[in-house]
Amino acid sequence: MTRPHAAPAGPDAGTTGRPAAPGDGATPAVTPPADLRHHLTTRLDGAARAWLDQALDEATAHPGAHGPISVWELRLAEAGRRCGPEHADAARVLILHAATADAEVLTRVYRQGTADERRAVLHALPHLVPGPEALPLVEDALRTNDTRLVAAALGPYGARHLDDHAWRHAVLKCLFTGVPVDLVAYLARRARGDAELARMLGDYAAERTAAGRTVPEDLHRVLALTEAAPGADGPDTPHGKES
Repeated sequence: MTRPHAAPAGPDAGTTGRPAAPGDGATPAVTPPADLRHHLTTRLDGAARAWLDQALDEATAHPGAHGPISVWELRLAEAGRRCGPEHADAARVLILHAATADAEVLTRVYRQGTADERRAVLHALPHLVPGPEALPLVEDALRTNDTRLVAAALGPYGARHLDDHAWRHAVLKCLFTGVPVDLVAYLARRARGDAELARMLGDYAAERTAAGRTVPEDLHRVLALTEAAPGADGPDTPHGKES
């Protein structure tokens, strides 16, 4: 199976919470920044809008910021308190986009940031990094036990740049950890006709059955996708479902 070339495209929580897409209708990794800003400004109160406007102005005034830490980087840590946890991911993505952060800057923010800030970096990747330079961040997130980082790592950027071996194991990790496969970008496109993924899923299902454990329903869903012939269905949506 060849690697696809897909088009680029939750609330803050701890490391053990079940991942979820934002509940208010905007998904930072796939919503264009202009639409994301409109979405936020229609939902934030006056104080939060003023704070966001200032943070975006600061980021625009100091793009890149390869030197000492820039003031806009400090704003990333404030986003949850200023905008509320349900809007923090979107606010952070907008700040990173206003700063035109490249792979080097995003790597620094990721390495130095909290889990919430790292998730925002992963959401920002498809908006800011066209090539595979930031793939190490995706790979790092997939090695964690933070299910929200795992889910964010499997957004559009990961769907585009992970090789088949790494992507298959990432899908299995979703099944191990309870990350809903609905959050895996372009799932149907990558799974379609993938015999090796089907074998891995079958082995996992057999292991669970032999141990007297239930097989996740999501496993059956992905397995059904592998049985479709390449090119047999319509286009994927960013979150793996097909329209």
